[in-house]
Amino acid sequence: MHKSEPDRILFHTGNKGKFLEASNLMRLKGIKLQLLSDHSPEIQVIEPQLDAFQEVAVSKLKQVVGQLGDGFDADWIMVEDAGLLIDHLDGFPGPYSSYVFSTIGPEGILKLMQGVESREARFMASIALWDGDRVHSFEGKCEGIISPKAVGVRGFGYDPIFIPNGGNGRTFSEMQEDEKSSFSHRANALNIMAETLFLPSI
Repeated sequence: MHKSEPDRILFHTGNKGKFLEASNLMRLKGIKLQLLSDHSPEIQVIEPQLDAFQEVAVSKLKQVVGQLGDGFDADWIMVEDAGLLIDHLDGFPGPYSSYVFSTIGPEGILKLMQGVESREARFMASIALWDGDRVHSFEGKCEGIISPKAVGVRGFGYDPIFIPNGGNGRTFSEMQEDEKSSFSHRANALNIMAETLFLPSI
């Protein structure tokens, strides 16, 4: 059993784009998402070097919960780990997507894929949520391909080089936010979380 629905979920992330995307989607479901750093800026998390998104998310969540004081007993805490997996590169960059983005960026990925015909890839998102009693995990994914070039100005991260299946050949960065949410890995994971934990009791 988890505690009754909280007034808010505190999201630990340093990625403002990720927070805005998640909070806008949750707002539509009547769930208030707030940045944990607005309330506890001193929280520090060491990025674990693990091979699975779920393991990374749970590890970071446990680090966060371990640093929280008693003032957050009524809140739920959320951490997300997400990344891009490219079939031709044996799932690279995967859980190391954030580090790879900061070092070679999307243009570096495009160089690695230069001349490659098989461009299948997917975005994965894993959410770890602490409800005051236990940890819940939720995963979502979005299948697609790597674009031959970066296109579009919206979104963040690898959005300019990822074309989701069913998106009429457009990258995430070419889509409006609500349209991206109809495909995205993050939206899928958040929808599963909301459906699992916020349905009224029968």
